Amino acid sequence: MKKLSLLLMMTLGAPLAVQAAEESPHSLTANVGLYSNYIFRGISQTGGDPAIQGGFDYSHKSGFYLGTWASNVGWIEDYQGYNSGNLEIDLYGGYRNSIGDTGIGYDIGAVKYFYPGSKPAGLTEADTAELYAAVSWKWFTVKYSYAISDAVFGFGKPTGAFDADGSSYLDISASLPIGETGLTVGAHWGTFEFENYSAQDYDDWKVSLTYDMGKLSNTFSGMTLGVAYSDTDTAGGTGAPFSAPWTDGNGQDLGEGATTVWISKAF
Repeated sequence: MKKLSLLLMMTLGAPLAVQAAEESPHSLTANVGLYSNYIFRGISQTGGDPAIQGGFDYSHKSGFYLGTWASNVGWIEDYQGYNSGNLEIDLYGGYRNSIGDTGIGYDIGAVKYFYPGSKPAGLTEADTAELYAAVSWKWFTVKYSYAISDAVFGFGKPTGAFDADGSSYLDISASLPIGETGLTVGAHWGTFEFENYSAQDYDDWKVSLTYDMGKLSNTFSGMTLGVAYSDTDTAGGTGAPFSAPWTDGNGQDLGEGATTVWISKAF
């Protein structure tokens, strides 16, 4: 009888042991979205045109992560003056965790923004590298980004005019779920300071509302609908690129107030 009991325990326990053994410390997720406008730090990256965006993220249970993300853009040609180029590719990695049971989370890492394309000789390239650190608590997040590249989104070296290394962006945001409705209200304020080129400095803000479509049906699990209004305190204007101060070659003020709608899916 004892042998039979032991055999039953070993047999019943086997699936649990196999399940535990199969649990992996690694995870891979993906996302894709369609946006009516690509707004980054208050500035339209597509000149008000739609954008298709998506990426992949790898994370380890220890807190380390790596990821890549891409989107079409328009400012590389229309604002920066590239002969050709309409793509942004981001590569990033870092470490995130929480401090005990305080509910306080932190995230530190680095990101490289690549803008492949052809540009005239002597034109400043748009590629930018940043370090970042963020602290979060419940619905609130504060993030600070610090540029470590000579050129920052098209400003600074290698033209030799000035060194943009040390430019920074402060992002303060909140995201508040509304009960169990699937709705989330968001708010953001940010300030961008360009090292050695204060003419480009500005503040931006945004309010948003998103809806988790998984609340409707499991068929829509991972899908989100969103709408946001963003604006900046940049001065509008018309004229050639680099006119006062965020107007592209088409006379489009990239920092003007804009409403964006989108639908996205996480896998």
